[in-house]
Amino acid sequence: MFRTPMSLSKAVSPLALIAAGIVTAGVSFSGLAGAATDAVDKEGAAKELRICASNAEAPFSEKDSTGFEDRIATVLADAMGRKPVFVRTDRPGIYLVRDQLDKKNCDVVMGVDAGDERVLTSRPYYRTGYVLVTKQDRGITASRWDDEQVKDQSRFAVRFYSPAETLLKRIGRFEDNAAYMYSLVDFKSRRNQWIQVPGDRLVGEVARGDADVAVAFAPEVARYVKESRTPLRMTLISNDIDQPDGTPIPMQYDQAIGVRREDAALRAELDRALETSRTEIEKILTEEGIPLLKPNS
Repeated sequence: MFRTPMSLSKAVSPLALIAAGIVTAGVSFSGLAGAATDAVDKEGAAKELRICASNAEAPFSEKDSTGFEDRIATVLADAMGRKPVFVRTDRPGIYLVRDQLDKKNCDVVMGVDAGDERVLTSRPYYRTGYVLVTKQDRGITASRWDDEQVKDQSRFAVRFYSPAETLLKRIGRFEDNAAYMYSLVDFKSRRNQWIQVPGDRLVGEVARGDADVAVAFAPEVARYVKESRTPLRMTLISNDIDQPDGTPIPMQYDQAIGVRREDAALRAELDRALETSRTEIEKILTEEGIPLLKPNS
């Protein structure tokens, strides 16, 4: 239950203020009323958790706040004694920090990588990774991206700007898949614009047999794998992508909540709420079908 405190003008009458000797020649009733209003506004804002959210990021976040990150944010707000307020944009989630959080339109961004240098991050609240999605009847059980079972496939559905593109290059399948990959976004050029393949499209390509394998971050596709009428297999990739300079590209990530770098107090409050809400959060993630790993593992 959230209540707005009474304004000073309703709580204390002007005659009472005069009788108490509080009002002097230098202080007007309008000034007191204005100060009281400011105090109420600040107190009301403090009781809200303003969540940066995108309308273009299903299944993470959706217009009706039914995305799984929306649901987790609501659980956290309740644990903090705050009202969840979703500050939405039609732009993709990649712009939330720059265009929303940094401009103080909202205060938290769900589902950022732990340690993201753009923000101050909370403790991790789940860890997962990239997955291979295949038809069950294909019998592809490999968990390594460089396994012959994977390398022998012909058509791969992947999202742009992701480790999956590097994976295809490493197994020598990028050039063969280039035309197919661009067909998934109607051959739009990605120069100077953000173009992405939705998670449900990746899963649908495999279910229909148009792709042999889909490679994606598990939360992007788990819901659609679970809902598919065609039996599918989703396998966490167990090995990172090694690079010539010795720096690996991770295939598993801790997910956290981002706040502005100066909002250490809010981060601490979120950390406490994450601890008390752990069971509810894990239930939401499990219902979503996301394969979970131990954080910081």
